[in-house]
Amino acid sequence: MKKISALGLDVGRRRLGVAGCDGTGLIATGLTTIYRTSWAKDVAQLKTIITEREATILVIGLPYSLNGTIGTQAREVQKFAEKIAKDIQLPIEYVDERMTSVEAEAQLKTQKRFSTRDKGAIDRRAAAIILQQWLDMRRQNRNLTDI
Repeated sequence: MKKISALGLDVGRRRLGVAGCDGTGLIATGLTTIYRTSWAKDVAQLKTIITEREATILVIGLPYSLNGTIGTQAREVQKFAEKIAKDIQLPIEYVDERMTSVEAEAQLKTQKRFSTRDKGAIDRRAAAIILQQWLDMRRQNRNLTDI
C-alpha cells in the first residue's frame, strides 16, 4: 500500500489549525495551531511542518454557507489556498467544512479537554475532522472502484 502524507488545514483569519495523518491514511490527528502573524512567517511555519511530515497534499476546509453556496469567508479561504499552493508548490483539495468547529468543540467537551479560552485546540480538532473526512471519502472511493 502506498504511503499517504496529507495535511489538513482549518483556515481562519487569526489561526490556522493543522492536522496530519498516519502513513496508512486511516487516522487524522490535530498537530498544531499556527497563530497568524505575517504571510512570510505563516508560510515558513507551514513549510517546516510539510518538510517534517513529507506532506504531498494540502486538504483545506472550505466554509460553505449553510445553504451550500460559496460566501465571503469561503472566497477568502480559496484566495488563501491558491496563494499557499503557489508558494508551497503542493496540490490542494477542498472539503466541505460546515459545522466542523461546532463538532470539534463538542468532541473536546466530551473528552473533558476543553477550555473556552483555547481556540487553538478547536482549530486543531477541526483540521483533524476536515482531514478525516477527506481520508474517509478517499478510502470509500477506492473501495467503490475495487468492486
